[in-house]
Amino acid sequence: MTGKARVYCVSNDHMSKRKIRFKKQESWAGYLFVLPNLIGFLVFTSLPVVAAIGLTLFHWDLLTPPSFVGFRNVVDLLGFHRLDGVWVANDSQFWKYLYNTIFMMLIIPVNIFGSLLLASMMIQNIRGVIVLRTIFFLPTISAGVAVCFLWQWLYNTDVGLINVAIERAGDFLGLPLKGIPWLTSTTWAKPALMLMTFWMAVGGTNMILYMAALTNVPRQLYEAAEIDGANGWQKFWSVTWPMISPTTFFICIMSVIGGFQGGFLQAYTMTQGGPAGATTTLELYIYRTAYESFEMGYAATIACVLFVMVLFMTLLNWKYGGKHVTY
Repeated sequence: MTGKARVYCVSNDHMSKRKIRFKKQESWAGYLFVLPNLIGFLVFTSLPVVAAIGLTLFHWDLLTPPSFVGFRNVVDLLGFHRLDGVWVANDSQFWKYLYNTIFMMLIIPVNIFGSLLLASMMIQNIRGVIVLRTIFFLPTISAGVAVCFLWQWLYNTDVGLINVAIERAGDFLGLPLKGIPWLTSTTWAKPALMLMTFWMAVGGTNMILYMAALTNVPRQLYEAAEIDGANGWQKFWSVTWPMISPTTFFICIMSVIGGFQGGFLQAYTMTQGGPAGATTTLELYIYRTAYESFEMGYAATIACVLFVMVLFMTLLNWKYGGKHVTY
């Protein structure tokens, strides 16, 4: 080997070691940046989840030491027994509150459609659009309890603005229209909370996400569709909808997760879960079981079952919903 070749090999080897050392330094720097978030995740998320799973095996009332009960909490929650020759649930309240939760999630498609429609209007070049965007986004950043009290007044049977408007409209049309018992009727309580949820969600984060997605749709695709003779509706289904499908997919998943975990603030503040448990959701049921009945093990069991349902629905969305996403 010549001297020049030897020098070149030594230099090349030195450069390789420097690259390896630099990559290691970059990796450690990345780990240090991730470390605070990782510690927060482990301490405030992972450990409580593991503790909740372990707590399902115990009966604990916060006042006495926990006592091991095995899978009795799970059986009491999800099991059935025969009563007078008929199979009945061990905890009928759980299934009722699960129905309430799923029923109030029916507003999710309406929220998504409303956010998309609102976003399509808010990206137009019209005068005062910035002010309109701010107005529509205000319910999302407003204090939740204050908003609930506002809607509780609006829903008041006697002096609420909504019922007053209904009665005035009846007088104007010559019809015997009467106010609706929004929050005191088992028929109207859930729709009332769903309407309030729509008002709070339609102009919130989903609208912002759709505005960003619609703005990023290439204009060339619309021009190509126009050359092919596509009308407005055809351009939406052939261009807009496929291009914003990743955003829609994300919104659907997050909305379903939020739907299973939501409903506590409105029900606790406005109806206390009534009337007759018509607005009690699983989240409110967990709170009452834990902090009113002091059955921490049973509350942890409900929370774990809720976690499994959310995980199952998320995986289901990924499996089937992901097939319709255009990247």
